[in-house]
Amino acid sequence: MIELNWLYQTLSKHMGPSGWWPADSKQEIIIGAILVQNTTWKNADLSLQALKNKTNFKPEKILHLTDQELIETIKPSGFYRNKSRTIKLIYQWFNNRDWNFLLQNGETKSQLRKELLNITGIGNETADVYLVYIFDQVEFIPDSYTRRLFKKLGFSHTNRYEDLKCHITLPQEFTYHEAQDFHGLIDEFGKIYLKNDVIFNNSFLAKEIQLSKS
Repeated sequence: MIELNWLYQTLSKHMGPSGWWPADSKQEIIIGAILVQNTTWKNADLSLQALKNKTNFKPEKILHLTDQELIETIKPSGFYRNKSRTIKLIYQWFNNRDWNFLLQNGETKSQLRKELLNITGIGNETADVYLVYIFDQVEFIPDSYTRRLFKKLGFSHTNRYEDLKCHITLPQEFTYHEAQDFHGLIDEFGKIYLKNDVIFNNSFLAKEIQLSKS
């Protein structure tokens, strides 16, 4: 079985720092992670840029938009009624925390994740994205690209998000920077090399795996 630290180092060696999550602020990440649900990043980014132009993601401006104003602004990302509701809910939730991105009052990572999942529209993947990219926690994000890659690498339990998450733990020595970069590298790798078996089999990763076995 592929060792996760080896996988990270190999991806990093060939692809360099991922620069993930691409955003100018954590507020932008918070909204981007909602807008990209069930759509492409291209569509999400259209909504993201429109909302940035309108509010610069400032909490007071987001929360004072009418429901219809927010819906009209984020329409390109689809599912705009549900997403507009979630944006308002998550912004109010962060407001209640005074926009403090640290664990509070003995709060654990698992408690924080459970609280995030109680917010309408925040699913497993979005909650984990927030843990890693907003709260700077070390957490595994088994999104679609990750599950597809891990299946090719011989891992089991890759069909469902929570199944793989229950069976994978990032190395104890990982920093949150490495957790962020690891997720970004996997997604960047997936966009290029997971289109079909031929492309993957000719990738640097497949060749490195063969070399490690020889």
